[in-house]
Amino acid sequence: MAAGKNETWGMRMARSVEALWDMVIRNGSVLDGSGGPAFVADIAVKNGLIAQIGRVSGRGREELDAAGRLVTPGFVDIHTHYDGQATWGSQMTPSAWHGVTTVVMGNCGVGFAPCRPNDRDRLIRLMEGVEDIPFPVLAEGLPWDWESFPDYLDALDRRAFDVDIGTQLPHAALRVYVMGERGADREPATTADIAAMAALAQTAVEAGALGFSTSRTLNHRTSDGQPTPTLTAAEAELTGIARGLAAAGKGVLQVVSDFTDPQAEFAMLRRMVEQSGRPLSFSLVQSPRGPNAWRTLLEALSEATAAGLPIKAQVCGRPVGVLLGFELTLNPFSHTEAYKAIARQPFAERLARLQDPTFQAALLDQATPAGGHAIAAGLTRNWSTMFLMGDRPDYEQTPDQTLAALAQARGITPDQLALDHMLSKGGRGMLYLPFLNYADGSLDPSHAMLTHKDTIPGLSDGGAHVGMICDGSFPTSNLTHWTRDRTRGAKISLETMIRMQTRDTAEAVGLFDRGRIAPGYRADLNIIDYEALTLDAPAVAYDLPAGGRRLVQHARGYTATLLAGVVTYQQGEPTGALPGRLVRGARPAPGVVAAE
Repeated sequence: MAAGKNETWGMRMARSVEALWDMVIRNGSVLDGSGGPAFVADIAVKNGLIAQIGRVSGRGREELDAAGRLVTPGFVDIHTHYDGQATWGSQMTPSAWHGVTTVVMGNCGVGFAPCRPNDRDRLIRLMEGVEDIPFPVLAEGLPWDWESFPDYLDALDRRAFDVDIGTQLPHAALRVYVMGERGADREPATTADIAAMAALAQTAVEAGALGFSTSRTLNHRTSDGQPTPTLTAAEAELTGIARGLAAAGKGVLQVVSDFTDPQAEFAMLRRMVEQSGRPLSFSLVQSPRGPNAWRTLLEALSEATAAGLPIKAQVCGRPVGVLLGFELTLNPFSHTEAYKAIARQPFAERLARLQDPTFQAALLDQATPAGGHAIAAGLTRNWSTMFLMGDRPDYEQTPDQTLAALAQARGITPDQLALDHMLSKGGRGMLYLPFLNYADGSLDPSHAMLTHKDTIPGLSDGGAHVGMICDGSFPTSNLTHWTRDRTRGAKISLETMIRMQTRDTAEAVGLFDRGRIAPGYRADLNIIDYEALTLDAPAVAYDLPAGGRRLVQHARGYTATLLAGVVTYQQGEPTGALPGRLVRGARPAPGVVAAE
């Protein structure tokens, strides 16, 4: 890093042959992850760890002046899907652009290990359907230099990254590996099947998996429409696998469920924890189909934790919403015969047709869904809950900003407004359709979930949903919206939000060596220009294997991000340093001896 470039940020770098420290960050306003107030201090780093905090007198081989900036622990994102990207890439973006220094993947029961060669396409189709990562991308990108889960860990261990990576054993892959076609077809597991899965789960966490994940939601289907193999797995199967982790004495459990019967489903999860002793987290969102079910689950969660059970709910700080556009997987005209005729054309050719007034007239004429198109089209034409995605993303817009309201005010149809907006920006305009956490038209439910004592931030799905959802930016929107910009209700203190997405998330998956700024902890750090911190609008990049498309979202205001004391990003740009590695298993806090 050139000193001159750093000077333009109000930062300086010094180098000294006689340096006492590897790195010194000076004069920053430190939020240490404890939830306590900020304090001005220097931070000295040695051998990738925080060595001293306060007034540091010795020089560093490198020095950064963080005066006027926040210095925080690096963010720990425990719910991502970089399982494929980590096997072919080194940069775990978009998460790394948002101050994230540790990601945990293998969530929702989907992943690529263990896997026999003849099941590779099956697991790719499952990931394609569940996480919207195209088959050609995965087929070209995955090296498949593994079969067992320990093999997969070894493959990751040979690679270097811009973040640290932890992973979990996915139930779908495990079930198919043990049961073959019976597992894929959701047949009940036998006693022998369960014993085999439990043994493999024990082996996986002993080899370095952070835990085990499963899915019990109908939303998770293969690309050809089949439900995930784990959808109807019996309690005996889930508990048996959890006992495999108990036999290893380590590992966490992660679950996503529809909670169609919230009380019965939570009671089963509670029994899993009671019988295995392993910590469990589950996804908690507000669904429009049952807008108050989250309250029932939080009540049950409070009762369980009051009884001493280690259970957390993973929640998110903004709506889970689909982005619609002509460059993306879906748009409000996807169901029309006119659009279907051009859907597979290259974007430039599609755009030329879409700009033709005659074609536009046909598109609008066919837009009203009928017959079999009605249900599918209704999901992408819900004008009363759909918003424009602007240059400055707003994830808590008001009812008068819906497409229905805006179109009425302008004297045009919502179809015409949608078409005009998506054709803006060279055909790259996007619409935003919140479908979870926004049944009330505000984020008050999210606030209640975020501030509950037994929840942690999660559910970003970084690396997944590449043509429809771009939520890897959750860490930045949590900071900007909840601690600074919100105008429609209560906020959350900055020191609390920093604690939530550093210490709280790290400890939830057993990583007690990070998430704090204190001597002996990992020197994973962010230097943030808080007042300037801004989310850019989502955009599309074509940088996946096979030229695959993905949604990305940048941020401005991260002056620098450090991993193990090494600067990996400066002003949002990668330095090229790749100090990140696979994290094998839980990590004790400094000074604590790890359990054997």
